Amino acid sequence: MAKNLLENGPSEGELVVAVVREVKQNGAYVELDEYDGIDGFIFIGEIASGWVKNIRAFVRPGQRLICKVLRTRNDNKSLELSLKSVSEERKRDRLAEWKNEERAKQLLNVLAEQVGWSKQEHAEYQADLTESFLTLYGAFEEAAKTPESLTEIGYEGDWIEAFIEMAVKNIIPDTVEIRGKFILKVNQSDGIEVIRNALIAAENISDNESELTVTCHYDGAPSYRIDLKAPDFKTAEDAWTNATNACIEVIEAAGGTAEAERE
Repeated sequence: MAKNLLENGPSEGELVVAVVREVKQNGAYVELDEYDGIDGFIFIGEIASGWVKNIRAFVRPGQRLICKVLRTRNDNKSLELSLKSVSEERKRDRLAEWKNEERAKQLLNVLAEQVGWSKQEHAEYQADLTESFLTLYGAFEEAAKTPESLTEIGYEGDWIEAFIEMAVKNIIPDTVEIRGKFILKVNQSDGIEVIRNALIAAENISDNESELTVTCHYDGAPSYRIDLKAPDFKTAEDAWTNATNACIEVIEAAGGTAEAERE
């Protein structure tokens, strides 16, 4: 297991975001963006593969880099880092992750002012959401995809509605999920078959080309669950309307009753 090399610092092998403070002939001094007060040094041999004739051709003051943590330096206060050990793909992914987290922090700053959090409340919520969802951006993304996710894990308060609204407006998740339930009743001999056809009608709204999936599940008569996944909010909302209408139409045509409710 990777270990933290400095108190409240990154782990050995971790990819960190570093800003170049000063460039010398033998390497570059950097500050770790996500770890206050922790500095690092990239030895010239860790700048790039092969011989580096002019270090300034690779790094410059103010430049933001993605580096790998190697070890603690002899001063036991800073870290030795490697730039060459990080592939271009991993650099892009880690930088995108950092940008998302910075964006999430800005959104939470706006929310804190909007709902009137104190500095302490702001810090506590940021730390707690980050721990619960692994990243702060993850909290916003999950709220955008599945609005009920915050209350499901125990969060309470008037701020939740504002948080979800901000997430929906500002975060574009990979998929949007809608959950709901049907209450279906058909009092006739072939009622089970009618309900089955109604649920199939709802599922037939699925569309592989638009990455839309609708699935229905038995929860215990007369309750049935509907799960919907879509690539964006408009597709999800339209699909919810179409799926519920398709289901209800089959039930009512057979003389039964049907209700649809979002969770």
